[in-house]
Amino acid sequence: MPLTDDQTKSMTMAGLNLIGQALTIYDRDLRLVICNAPFQTMFNLPEALVTPGASFFDTITHLATSGEYGDVADIPAFVAERIQTAKAFQPHYMERTRANGRTISVEGAPLPDGGWVTVYTDISATKAQEALLRARSDALSDQLLAHTEALSQTNRERAAMITTLEETKRRLTASEARARLTTEMMPAHIAHVDPTGHYTYSNQRLSTIIPHRPSDILGQPIREVLGHDIHDKILHALATAYGGAPAVQEFTDAASARRIRTAFTPDRAGGVYILSMDVTEETQTRAALQQTRRRALATQITSGLAHDFSNLLTVILGLQSRLARLVQLPAEAAPLIEGTLNAAHRGGALLSSIAQISDPRSLRPTATDVQTLMQDLVTLAEPTLPTGMTLTLNTSALGPVLLDRGMLQDGLLNLILNARDAMGTAGEITLTVRRVHDTWIEFQVRDTGPGFAQEALPRALDPFFTTKGAKGSGLGLSMVYDMTKLAGGDLHLSNTGTGALVTLRLPYRAAVPPTTGLALLVEDRDDLRALLRDMLMGLGHSVIEAVSVDEATALLADVPEIALILSDIQLEGEATGTDLAKRLAPGRPPLLLMTSLPPDAPLFIEAQKHAPVLRKPFTVDDLAALIAPSKADTL
Repeated sequence: MPLTDDQTKSMTMAGLNLIGQALTIYDRDLRLVICNAPFQTMFNLPEALVTPGASFFDTITHLATSGEYGDVADIPAFVAERIQTAKAFQPHYMERTRANGRTISVEGAPLPDGGWVTVYTDISATKAQEALLRARSDALSDQLLAHTEALSQTNRERAAMITTLEETKRRLTASEARARLTTEMMPAHIAHVDPTGHYTYSNQRLSTIIPHRPSDILGQPIREVLGHDIHDKILHALATAYGGAPAVQEFTDAASARRIRTAFTPDRAGGVYILSMDVTEETQTRAALQQTRRRALATQITSGLAHDFSNLLTVILGLQSRLARLVQLPAEAAPLIEGTLNAAHRGGALLSSIAQISDPRSLRPTATDVQTLMQDLVTLAEPTLPTGMTLTLNTSALGPVLLDRGMLQDGLLNLILNARDAMGTAGEITLTVRRVHDTWIEFQVRDTGPGFAQEALPRALDPFFTTKGAKGSGLGLSMVYDMTKLAGGDLHLSNTGTGALVTLRLPYRAAVPPTTGLALLVEDRDDLRALLRDMLMGLGHSVIEAVSVDEATALLADVPEIALILSDIQLEGEATGTDLAKRLAPGRPPLLLMTSLPPDAPLFIEAQKHAPVLRKPFTVDDLAALIAPSKADTL
């Protein structure tokens, strides 16, 4: 049975305590990592100065004050000099006589990642023998012989101890190197901060999790490394860990729009271990699934009510129509009948809007040129604006991306019309499109109207909430929010100094670049493989086939001409299409995955993080829609 970390640490300390020499290890920040019992005994140190994390500054100050170095006239200057020497640490060996008359040797060696190991040996007996040798040999010959034998014994003991220490140092260095290599390979940032909030360890992956942050952070305070905004978001969880309880905190990095999950675990010395992971894609997928479940629940609740309400409206419309045909009714009854009919028709329109929210809807992402889509949207929206109102479009080059074109266009048109209604007869609407790193596509609709009322901001996305009175159904923004969440995005409402601002973010998914040539088809069912082969050949590809991930990996290694990969998720053998995606090296051919799994299956959710996923059954048009159009196709 392998030893636990605590057992290994206990056995190591027991071995270090058995040697006769004092040993210390300080890190690059001049804080104690480990020491053995002889170190405390040799210098008569209090418990606080032999506890991991103890300051080298405090230890030197204590020794100087207690007289270890004799009469020191200026203790602060003496300590400052020792600290400066320690920061520029060099391998050394020295001997000095202590205030108590004992003589010790001090031997130090640096560690690969900063800090040093120091061994203190009491050599008083050796020095006495050297003095004896300088005395008259004829008067002390007997004593000299005895001391020589004692010296030989001491030297043998010291040689054994030195060998033990060197082996201990070698094992510690190797163990540290293995641990660092393991942590540096993990797709997460692993770090440790001491009780003062300074980093004492990092696997140097912070910049891969939170962009634009440094990787060399040892010795720096966590607040300065993360920035005040992020530090404020994690402050409560960090304080909880300092208090002795583990905590988990999720936050969004405003600069990169990435969602980060951070776990805080207290250690016994008063510091905190920190594990940070990028969960942006997981959050996007989770939001889409939550919205799908809400829609299913809404369908169950509203379908029965809508059916009964529709029947009632049908009865009302029929009765009012009959009343209108009765000639004996007084003249004043006509506007009442017309008003009732109008109200019933409006109720029917409202039922249609409810059906759009609750009816099953699935995303149909296709390769979309965003600039062309936005130009089409402007062409569609401009005729609906008053003469004194303008619509300005600001876009940046994005390249083809996977979007549900119809759903996005409907949502943005709804936002533009809302801005128009808020401004009246004049004003300016600005639609801005940009990519936020490789995480989001952001659409901002800004107007110069009065903005959202303070009471409306927290409720504007609620179904049936409206500030338009009888003219509004209260379902417009709610439908845009529903579509956005279904796609794994987010919708945010705010006011600026000059009007309202609606920010819509959708996950950035680059479309598969246009390609022809050799396609690798990975499918383990013969009948489906034949059908899919015909589809690919119809799109201009020649095809080679595999039935498992291992076979596909071998073909990719042997056939560099492969230009496209179409793979099922569930395949022959234990490996899946997701495993194939993970095996692909940088510069890989574009990958499309396909499956018959439901959207909430864990394997489906995991696959979406790596490649576009086609739901079976699909047509050749569905397959072609995920491939970016070539330049020739757009002319």
